[in-house]
Amino acid sequence: MSKIRNPLLDNARLLLKRTSQKSGAKIWLKASKTLSKSISRKPKVNVGKIDQLTNKDSIVLIPGKVLGGGTVSHKIIIGAYSFTKSAEIKIQNAGGKALLIPEFLEEYSTKKDVMLIGG
Repeated sequence: MSKIRNPLLDNARLLLKRTSQKSGAKIWLKASKTLSKSISRKPKVNVGKIDQLTNKDSIVLIPGKVLGGGTVSHKIIIGAYSFTKSAEIKIQNAGGKALLIPEFLEEYSTKKDVMLIGG
């Protein structure tokens, strides 16, 4: 019996790994390894916790799911494997961006100040 594969997850992991090889930045490889974990071990982070750990205009990568618990008081750019609808709305209402990992890497893979939360 073969393991059921998730092409979106596989693509995100591969993009992170390639970005790490290209840039030499270990943050992308660490995020790729975190995404390789089982579903119960992938990080799930509330927007309220992200808000507490960041400042205005922070750029954050979550190698897991962003949940809608809490509030967002400032503009944050967040890249993640997935978002709940309420998390997306709260991030956007605060002036931030909620980007899936492929979109996030296109725009922010060369930034030096990306913060990894949950990895």
